[in-house]
Amino acid sequence: MKVITKAIDRISRTVQSAIKGVKNLNSAVKILNRNSHLALYGAQGVMSDLVFLEQSIMRWKGSPERAMQIKGHLYYDNEHDILTRKRTMIGEDGKLQEIENLPNNQVMDNQYAKMVNQKSNYLFGQPFAIETKKEQYAQLLKTVFDKRFMRTIKRSAKYAYNGGICWMYPYYDQEGNLAFRLFPAYEILPFWEDAEHEHLQGAVRLYLVAGYEKNIPVILEKVEVFDRNGIRCYVLEGNKLIPDLTVDEQESSYVTVTDSRGDRKGLNWLRIPLIPLKRNDQEMPLLKNVKSLQDGINAMLSDFENNMQEDARNTILVLKNYDGTNLGEFRKNLATYGAVKVRYDDSVKGGVETLEITVNSDNYKVILEIFKKALIENAMGYDAKDDRMSGTPNQMNIQSMYSDIDLDANDMETEYQAAFDEILWYVNAHLANTGQGNFEGEDVTIIFNRDMMMNETEAIQNCVASAGILSEETILGQHPWIDDPVLELERLEKQKQKEREELMEQYDPFKQQGGGDRGGQGGGVDEK
Repeated sequence: MKVITKAIDRISRTVQSAIKGVKNLNSAVKILNRNSHLALYGAQGVMSDLVFLEQSIMRWKGSPERAMQIKGHLYYDNEHDILTRKRTMIGEDGKLQEIENLPNNQVMDNQYAKMVNQKSNYLFGQPFAIETKKEQYAQLLKTVFDKRFMRTIKRSAKYAYNGGICWMYPYYDQEGNLAFRLFPAYEILPFWEDAEHEHLQGAVRLYLVAGYEKNIPVILEKVEVFDRNGIRCYVLEGNKLIPDLTVDEQESSYVTVTDSRGDRKGLNWLRIPLIPLKRNDQEMPLLKNVKSLQDGINAMLSDFENNMQEDARNTILVLKNYDGTNLGEFRKNLATYGAVKVRYDDSVKGGVETLEITVNSDNYKVILEIFKKALIENAMGYDAKDDRMSGTPNQMNIQSMYSDIDLDANDMETEYQAAFDEILWYVNAHLANTGQGNFEGEDVTIIFNRDMMMNETEAIQNCVASAGILSEETILGQHPWIDDPVLELERLEKQKQKEREELMEQYDPFKQQGGGDRGGQGGGVDEK
């Protein structure tokens, strides 16, 4: 523990100057957390101190960063803060009090989820292409990066936008095939070797499992510790870690191999098998950019419906000479019979009047348009109903509309290209271990085909004009109708070969028309 204390003091001095310039306490805590996880884990060397693990988990479990990651996934699943809003009023003591007899609509217009879907489909909606010099290697990569993997990558983009980062875990399934699964950001507490978050030294996974204790359903908090020695399993009870007795092995390897005699042997990767897939280098959830705007849209729609439902029977009424003393009785008669009894004679004139507040729907429309436009800009998306898309837009107008989402996609593609280097390391190790070939050091290029609207006529004309200047493969890669240039080149070669064969068959000088035998004009020899 003395080593840990010294590490904390050293980190505190390191980030002290940065914290002095930060007015927001949460931001200062974030700076300290980003560095302290690195230093504490580095001071311990191996994750063997349960006290350190327990303290790190409890601090991270309730941190604002993890809360925002969880909130991002909730907002994507239509679980917004508006669902917990209550109608309130100022009471006699000056404090807010809940009102239950007024309309309290909770309307959602989930523009945030629309932005997440739009941005993930823009970069990963189309299958990515693989380029490498060795054809055998390319075919093996296609068997690993199949449609299932493509779907996983697309789903990871939504996880990354919701949580700022997500984690890909390579493993072997029951059939012995290399597979990949995803962990959301709020389940993984990473311990980095560097402040740039490039090299992982270890990690903790915290997840919930439904279980039973004495036939009573309970929710268990399970913990998995990842390091270079394998996985260790615990259960978090309160703030203490205890070994997980519900699994066969509390300490296990990442890979288990069964030899010909039936003996099982555990093997570990040379790296921690958790690959970070980041939204950007800051690992910031998209919701953090637009949450206030999304809440404002929900509030405006809910308030508008509330105001429209507040009619004369549940709003402000002015009573003149009411023939009764109890206002509750007045409300009951109004709601039951739609009428009230008042005194009216020569000296006393009674009646009921309402204070009508006109709801101007145009004001709500203007505010909603402002909020939605601001949300799209802050999320760096695009509006498909933009005025620039009216009529027949040219390619410059289309690119102008896509400029924001394209810039944001550049950041994400940079992070995913780095992540694919990690993924390829595991794929190459798998191919070498299974005897399919050693491809370590082979150059591989992953090309993400962005799903951008384009003027196809203009794009095709540019491809035709580039003939003779660029190679066929480059031109085919820019053609709007082609996803795989290599496959299209193979089709063109087969088509040209077929045309050559038909041409040779058509002009064969030895082929006799009418179906006769060749050389028939010279006569034959009677063998008899």
